[in-house]
Amino acid sequence: MQFVVPQFIEVESKVIGPISVRQFIIMLFSAGIVFIWYSIFSTVIFVVLGLITLAVGGVFAFAKVNSQPFHAFALSLVQTLQRPRLSLWHREINQQVVVKMARKDRKDKSNKKLEFAPKPDVSQAHLAELSLIADTRGQYSPEDLERLRQEQTAAQTKQPDLTKKP
Repeated sequence: MQFVVPQFIEVESKVIGPISVRQFIIMLFSAGIVFIWYSIFSTVIFVVLGLITLAVGGVFAFAKVNSQPFHAFALSLVQTLQRPRLSLWHREINQQVVVKMARKDRKDKSNKKLEFAPKPDVSQAHLAELSLIADTRGQYSPEDLERLRQEQTAAQTKQPDLTKKP
């Protein structure tokens, strides 16, 4: 069974001739502002403000930057300009925290001696044992694991040394 996958979903549907609904609303809003300028100002000021308003409305309605509508680009630009240009790491704050922690540790461990105890190395058999427990979700008992360990050691002793030449 095959399904039709929609393509070109970022293209706005054209509703009023070659103009989309978003573009029509932006131009309608711009025309409304031009009408307000007409009723408030004299002819010269009205013409200047009307041309500027229609130009800005046309840019917001029809212009695209990097295949995005201009209003999305303008919003991203404003958000980028509001962020600080330089990020600094405040080392003083971290040093204060370290000093406080050192004081707290000194109080807690004043009577105790710290001894270095290295962790034992993890053997191949132990890793195999842990992976078996994880793979089987704990289904094997300790006896099964001991038997598996004995089989592994027996198999290792039976393998001939391939590095020696006859």
